[in-house]
Amino acid sequence: MLIKSGMTKLLALVIIGFMVIQLIKPIGWPGLKRRGDFWKLALLAMAAISLAAVLGHLT
Repeated sequence: MLIKSGMTKLLALVIIGFMVIQLIKPIGWPGLKRRGDFWKLALLAMAAISLAAVLGHLT
């Protein structure tokens, strides 16, 4: 149980880090060419954390 919640927190921190980097200097990946595209990372974070939470409750 502790590992699952730790993974969710780690995932959130990693994606927040990517968002900060995107605001400072765009990453340049497809769909992330402009600074204003950081919101796409936020949507990815919400989807990934939701998926991790659902999978955690199912197991």
